[in-house]
Amino acid sequence: MSAAIERPADGGPRTATAEPVFPSPHLYNRDLAPVSAGNRPWGTYSVFTLWANDVHSLGNYTFAIGLFALGLGAWQILLTFLIGALVLFGMLTLSGFVGERTGVPFPVISRIAFGIRGGRLPAIARGVVAIVWFGIQTYLAASVLSVLLTTLFPALAALDSRMLLGLSLLGWLSFMLLWVAQVIIVSYGMAMVRRYVDFAGPVILVTMLGLAGWVLMRADFNVAWSIATPLSGMAMWLKILGGAGLWVVIYGTFALNVCDFTRCARDRRAIVLGNLLGIPLNMLVFAGIVIVLAGAQFHINGQIITSPADIVRTIPEAGWRIVASLALIVLTIAVNLVANFVAPIYMLADLAPRYLDFKRAGLLSAIIGVAILPWNLYNSPLVIEYFLSGLGAVLGPFFGLIMADFWIVRRQRVHIPDLYSDAPTGSYHYTHGVNRRALAAVFPAAIAAVVVSLVPWFQALAGFSWFIGAIMAAAIYLLITPRQPHASDVSGERISRPAV
Repeated sequence: MSAAIERPADGGPRTATAEPVFPSPHLYNRDLAPVSAGNRPWGTYSVFTLWANDVHSLGNYTFAIGLFALGLGAWQILLTFLIGALVLFGMLTLSGFVGERTGVPFPVISRIAFGIRGGRLPAIARGVVAIVWFGIQTYLAASVLSVLLTTLFPALAALDSRMLLGLSLLGWLSFMLLWVAQVIIVSYGMAMVRRYVDFAGPVILVTMLGLAGWVLMRADFNVAWSIATPLSGMAMWLKILGGAGLWVVIYGTFALNVCDFTRCARDRRAIVLGNLLGIPLNMLVFAGIVIVLAGAQFHINGQIITSPADIVRTIPEAGWRIVASLALIVLTIAVNLVANFVAPIYMLADLAPRYLDFKRAGLLSAIIGVAILPWNLYNSPLVIEYFLSGLGAVLGPFFGLIMADFWIVRRQRVHIPDLYSDAPTGSYHYTHGVNRRALAAVFPAAIAAVVVSLVPWFQALAGFSWFIGAIMAAAIYLLITPRQPHASDVSGERISRPAV
């Protein structure tokens, strides 16, 4: 069902006492509109492939192999990921249900708790983190592509010695090829994103399982289950719980805007089954692959790899090395689209809905991702540790407050049309479009989360800063906000759009 803008019956200019235009062009466009409940194509498989791609990212492998390097043994690594996966299953399912219930993207969901204007604050926080990581992930994939290009075309190696703005010309060539590929995919909208992710999911699983099998054969089916005597006692449990906490924090950003995808889910059953296959089960498969890759390679030469890309470079047959490199590039593009591209697109569309649709916002987001010269940011410990870690910690309070508001304060009751109304009588107008109670809860929680994350004195708790902020914001908000069990609950079907 397409939306119709309500205007004066005579078509003439509005008077000062006329009702505001609905839906407001400052709050609504086709991409921000609710998805019609009867026309949502994402089933169990599509939800599953979100995680089939994102879990197997190169960054996640680096993190997981780091647990092996820290002295955790095979069963301890499996337990670490099982604990983290069960927590994530609960978080991402609850957050996913919000998208399925309302049919709206994250910036619009943020309006429920923060107001029609205040909702832009959590959307901007999530979008800024995503834009920076979009650029960084594209740069990391470009390094793989550069190796592939010089393998296929050796003459291109000469470009690697000529620099421009901190990156070699070969790096620029690889970066822009990947940049263009991602922009083209996004230009066709969320439907193309879904098709690409659906395609990439099994490609990645087959590639990683094949890579693990190849390394295992090279090691004569021997695996070093740990690099030394495994940790035990309290030291072991601290590492396990700390690792599980960090694994949850990695997905803390995605927990906020998973609704961007689940708003297209057919029903809650698709979300539960897709999450069950994609989070606990898929993450245990991921942990098993990590154990085989790291343990078999350590058995072969006593060295600890940092990423599957290290193993790909050792494949002697050029043909298989090229195939494996292409698979890693396919993976990184899929991860970037899901985790780092969609969120800033909706953020920008929310800031200027009259001018920025999905395609234009995608192009602008990609341009910003280049303009920040992400390779320089990635090579700056100050940026990675303080800016991204600090801003990432801030996302926990937003998640805790939004979940508390939706599930406890409102009991899932949402007046969806009012999310697109700037009328003073609207349910989410609050005070000039901002819910002051939400700000009063989120600011002290965010400050606490950042302090715990960055101040050395709290180093032992730094891995739990996201949880501390989320729980603190939810608790403060519930203390100062009256329950609304009878809040208006109105469907958005009359202003909805077909599936994306």
